[in-house]
Parts: sequence; C-alpha cells; structure tokens
Amino acid sequence: MLYDTLVAAARKGDVLDDVRLAALARGRALVDLLDRARRNTWDITKAPEDYAAYAAEEMAVRVDSDRWLEGCAGADARAALLTLMLAACHDDSPLWRHQRDMSRLAARTGGWAAAEVEVLLECAAERRDGSWFAETLKIALTAADALDAGGRRAVAPRLRLAHDAFMGSYVGSHERPAIAKRLRALLADVGDSLPAGLVPKYDAWAAPLREHVRKAMGGDVASFIRHLDGLSAPRPSQKWRRTCVSLADAADARTAVAECLRLLARDEPLCSREHGGHAGWVGDQYHYHYVVHQNHGDLARGVVWAATLTGGAETVPFLGALALRTGSHGGDVAQDLKLAGAAINALGAVEDASALAELGRLQMKIKDRALRKQIGAALLTAAERQGITPEQLVERSVPDHGLGPDGALERALGEHVARIAIEDAATVRLTFTGADGRASRTAPAAVKDGFADELKELKALAKEIRATLSGERARVEAIMSDGARSWPFAEWREHYRDHPVTGAVARGLIWEFQSEDGTWRAAMETPGGGAANVRLWHPARAALDEVRSWRERVMDARVRQPFKQAFREIYLLTPAEEETATYSNRFAAHIVHYRRLYALFKERGWQSNFLGSYDGGYSGEARGEFGGGTWRACFYHEPAEEGFDSAPEYAATDQVRFERRQGRRWEEAPLSEVPPLVFSEAMRDVDLFVGVTSIAADPAWTDRGEDRYAAYWRAATFGELTASAEVRRAALERILPRTRIAGRCSLDGRYLVVRGDLRTYKIHLGSANILMEPDGAYLCIVRGGRTTGGTVFLPFEDERLSLILSKAFLLAADARITDETILRQLSPSR
Repeated sequence: MLYDTLVAAARKGDVLDDVRLAALARGRALVDLLDRARRNTWDITKAPEDYAAYAAEEMAVRVDSDRWLEGCAGADARAALLTLMLAACHDDSPLWRHQRDMSRLAARTGGWAAAEVEVLLECAAERRDGSWFAETLKIALTAADALDAGGRRAVAPRLRLAHDAFMGSYVGSHERPAIAKRLRALLADVGDSLPAGLVPKYDAWAAPLREHVRKAMGGDVASFIRHLDGLSAPRPSQKWRRTCVSLADAADARTAVAECLRLLARDEPLCSREHGGHAGWVGDQYHYHYVVHQNHGDLARGVVWAATLTGGAETVPFLGALALRTGSHGGDVAQDLKLAGAAINALGAVEDASALAELGRLQMKIKDRALRKQIGAALLTAAERQGITPEQLVERSVPDHGLGPDGALERALGEHVARIAIEDAATVRLTFTGADGRASRTAPAAVKDGFADELKELKALAKEIRATLSGERARVEAIMSDGARSWPFAEWREHYRDHPVTGAVARGLIWEFQSEDGTWRAAMETPGGGAANVRLWHPARAALDEVRSWRERVMDARVRQPFKQAFREIYLLTPAEEETATYSNRFAAHIVHYRRLYALFKERGWQSNFLGSYDGGYSGEARGEFGGGTWRACFYHEPAEEGFDSAPEYAATDQVRFERRQGRRWEEAPLSEVPPLVFSEAMRDVDLFVGVTSIAADPAWTDRGEDRYAAYWRAATFGELTASAEVRRAALERILPRTRIAGRCSLDGRYLVVRGDLRTYKIHLGSANILMEPDGAYLCIVRGGRTTGGTVFLPFEDERLSLILSKAFLLAADARITDETILRQLSPSR
C-alpha cells in the first residue's frame, strides 16, 4: 500500500523522522485517497464501455479529495500539505492532481513549526532536477515566510540548501526572478547577505567579480551584487540606475564590472561538454558553446549595465561586440537574445557619438526581429535627445575610423609606411611602402617581426572599415524605396559626399539636385553653384530617354556603381494586379530551393518564420520593410512537398501583399495605394528571391532522373523575361559590342544567341540555361570554379549576367572545348 511505502521512506534516521511520520499518520485518510486514485487506471486496450466505470471512479476520488482538503484546518491542514509533499517525492501524481490545492493550503494555513517547514524545503530540494521543482519550492517558501525570526534562523541551513538547489536547477526564466527574490530575502533575514552560488563559481567571465568578493567582502559588495542580480529586464528603471552607480562606488567595483564586460564580449565561451547546456530545454545531444548560463543571466545583464553606467564611452566597443556575438544566428556561440538586448539598450544609454555609430553598425548586421526593434528603439531615444530623426542620427554617426578626406590613413612602421585606403565602394586595401618607394599588399618581414602589435591593430582596423563600408552600401541602397527622403545640400555634402567612408558610396551614385526654382536635375558630380536640396535618383522617377542616357554614360565612363542604380529594375503595377487589388500573383507558383530562399531572406533583411514539420510550420510569410519603415511587403510561401522530416527541400511561392504602418500596428493596403518606389523595390527583392532560388536556375535539374516539377522547370527555365532579365538584356546591348565575340552574338527576344563553329546556341537571359540549334536540344553546362571568358567591364554586380557572358565566351569558341561532358552533348554520337 502507498501508506506503508511512504512511512518507510519517511524513516531517514534524522531529527525530522517524527515530523514526517506524525504528518502521515494524521493524513492517513488523504494517503488512502491518493492510493485509490493511483489504482484507478485506464487501459486503452479495454472495451469502450469500461471507460464509464473508470471516469466515475475518477470523479468520485476527486470529490472525496476536495471535500477532505476543504474541511481541514490548523494542524490537519499542515499535515495534509506535508503528506502531499512527501507523496510527491514518491511520484508526480499528487502534484498534477493537487498542485493548486497545495498552494492554497500553504497560503491559508498558519502556525507552522520550523521543523515542518524544514520537511517542506527538504521535499522541494529533492525535486531540483524535475519539472515540478519551481512549484514545490514556492509552496515551501510560502510556509517559510510565515515563520517568525527565530523560526527562520532555525531553518536557515535548509534555506541555504534550497538556494544551492535553485542555482543548479533549470527553472524557467519567467519564474526565476520572483523565486530568487523570495529566497534571498529570507536568507538576508538570517544573515546571509551573499548566498553561495549567486556569483558563478567557475565561469571565466565572472572571475573579476569573484576576486573582488574575496578581497573586499562586506555589506557594500553584497548589496551591489544582489542589486545586479535583481535586474530581470533589458532596460532598467532610472531608480535602478542611480542605485547601481551609488552601490558600485560604495563597493569600489567599477574596475571589476568593466573587466567582466570585457570578458563577456571577447573571452573564450563556455563549453556544453564541460559546463552542461546553457538552458534546461537544451539537451546534451550535441556540442556547442555559449556565453552565460541561463541561471546567471540576470547577474550578467546587471554587470553589462553597471559597467556601462560607470564606464561610459569606454564600454562601447565591448557592448557592440557582445551584442553581435550573442545576437547573431550561426556564430561561434549560441544566441542569447536577452544578453544581446541588454547590450543594445545599454548602448542607447551612452551619450557619445561612438555608441550611435555602433548601433548603426549593429542595425546592418543583426537580423533577429526582436533585437532590430530594440536597436530601433535605442536609436529613437538617442535621436529624441538630440532633436533629430533616427535616420539623421544614423547617417551622422557613421564612423570615419580616423581616415582623411581621401578615405585613407598612413602609419609609419620603421622604414615602411602602412596605408589603409578605400579604393572604391567595395574595396579597402592595406598596403606597405618601403624606403625604395615600392608598395606591397603583403606585410614585409621587418614589419611582421618588429611591429607585430601595430600590424594586428591595422588589420583589425581595415576589417572594421570594410564592415562599415558594407553597411553603408546596404543603408544607402535601402533609401531607394523612400521617395520622400531628401537632404539640405550642406547636410548631404557633410554626411554623404565628403564623408571618408560614405563618400566612397555616394560619389559613385546618381543624385538629383534641386535648384532655387524647385526643379530637379540629375548628376553624378556636384553642381558648381550648390543646390537647395538633394535626393537619390531612381529610374522609376525618370523618363525612359533619361534612363537610357544614364546607362550609356555609366558604360562609357566605366563606372561600377556601389549597387545597381542606372540599370536598376523597375516594377510597375500590372492590369492583373489592378484587378486583384490587394495582392500580386506575379511571382506565385514557382518551385524554389527552400533553404536557399530562407538564407536569402535573412541576407536581404527580411524577417520570416521557418517552414517545418511543426504546428504553424506549413505556412510561410516573409516580411520586408520599405519606405523608411512606413511600408511592409509580405511574401507568402509554403512547402511544395509532404512527408519531410524537419524542413522541406522545396517550397512553392504564393502572393505578395502590402501593409501600411499605423502607429504600432500594420494594416493591409490596396496595391494602388502603395507608393511606386516602395512597390518597385519590394517586387525587386521578391524577383531576386525567386530568380536565385528557383529550380529553373539549376542547369543540372534534368539530369537528376526524377520527374518532380519537370513541367514547371521546362516552363520557367525558358519563359518570359522578368524585369531583372530585361535589365540584363539592356546591359548586354551595351556590353557585347565592346567584346571580342561581338560578331558571334546577337540578342533575340529572351535569348542571347551565340554562333559557334559546331552549333548555334540560345542562352536564356533569365535562367542562363541553353538551347542548341537546329533541334532545340538542351545543353547542360554546370558552372565550375572559373568560368570567366575574358576581362569584361560590368556596370553592376550580377552573378547571372556574369554566368551568361562566361557561357557566351565558351560557346563562341566551341571548337576548342575539351570537356567531355559538354562534347557528348554537342555530338551525341561520341
């Protein structure tokens, strides 16, 4: 019987035996009810009519238990709670049946003896590795709260054991702060100002704090650490901040928290093999690294804020590194969004230009939706402090990295001069010039041996400049969808044209300058007399002849623009879209490689759920913001197959819809109300998603020996040209006459036709796939590591355009092809 089992377990040979046995004896009737409930089980193999008897007995036990528990009070109520807790040490059934009853008993019952509370704390600690630990500990703490001062001192050893169990447990983050607060308040009452385990015992990042406790342990240090651990939000109140600075000074802890922050940002991470998983829900099936264990997350966030509040601008590099380290997916450590959020919000509190520059850099690099919102909020707060818009704040905070007006800096390293220079919008070069005037991209031995630290710093600086330059290219390109954005001429000149980094991007673009009479004129060079306002030129706002003229000028001057501008695709609303009104099917019904599609979403800054075999994983929606964040495009997609294990290999595309921001909400808008630039830029992204990831772009698809999606592949791979393919055609019209194969090439509709010695070939301008004349046979050429057919100037980066040209150069000289896989297709009889 259950009673005998519990009595046997209660005899532990310690001073609490009598308390346990007395409680079980007084609660014997309750034990019998628990035993009765345990014996009433339902076997699925039984006949359905037997279920009625099972259900009736289940209800009867429930009614009898409720009546018994509601009627008990005083000593009986305490015995009932002790009985349920002791029974829960045997199995979980008392908890999932009576957890609410147990919480109510603890709350409404008084007169607790210290020994009874010790038993409750002991039972809770025994469940430290179970899912009910938090609930049983809260019940025991409720009883402990009812003790007087003498009673609390008597149970102090059990409270310490309970705290040790709590620090080693995996209590969820939603419950952890409240339980920690209650436990530590009780321990503080009995003289434990700094409970064991509050500061991590082994984690390297906490070593400066541990050393400070060892050297200067006292009430001030304990109060400071408890204050840090009490921070459960990413952004503390003003009161918490003031108290933090005051306590840090009283504890003389500024240096310790500064060093902790440095270690969090840059020291070796923790290893799951040595320290276990960083959270309870993460098993040990695989090996990984992380920065902070979840049980010390609040303390780590407190350290981040304490270091920021006491260190100011000096903490900026570490805060940025920590946010990027813990906020990026796929890095060297597991994501910790709360720690990353604390670093981001702390950056927003630093009143220094370097912090704003760091936030701008993070905005370009971090893709997580929640963190991007926090970055936006931090920038908005900083902008409001300065009375400017967040966009102005970002562009004014772009670091110059110490570069001169020409985008370069020089350092003397002995007899050599090291030079870092931005050569164009995509290239940052580190070179070394010796006394003889010869320049080299490789560091000379004299520099490596004699100036190792300086060389390391220069390489790190060059890497930072590349990151800033890349971020500026993406930021400025995003402005293409914001038709309302313009700058006063002086402001544009300072933050764009003349900026050492942004200028490398701005000077390769076409801008529109407004004269005093209000007219706009496009130019790449700055007008001599200045202008009233400046805005970024977009071909969708220009006449067709003007667009053609700019394309010719870019080609003639061999200007490689930072991003596609003169040759930018334009997407106009079609009659079909006017008819559907609220959605576009222009890019629907394509079959795409799903993981490539998802990766491209993240690369382009779109947010999307991940398709998978879980509830809600069969409907995908990717969202991208345009028009300065006032509009959002939604691209729908779904698995193209069934029966996949974790994620589909292929997805099918669906509608594109648009939403307008209304305060904090988004409302769907008709396509006719979407600004033309927003519509064009959003559809350009969707065209990119489909064009790059579609199976139609896979030249080896027909060699797979499977008929899945074959009809789609045949239709899409040689179908009508999209806007991006039309731009490719326009570029080829200007590129081909400048090449040595111009006499063998012509453009015919959707194809580039190449005349070889063996055959004539038609290269599709969308998919880059090839048909051979005269029989229309398909020619499969899989791109290798090197496919260039000569040095050809391209006015913009386009992998598909490069591929088409490479194939054209190869096929124009088909008589010299030696690849057997191609030759067998050219001459099937081989």
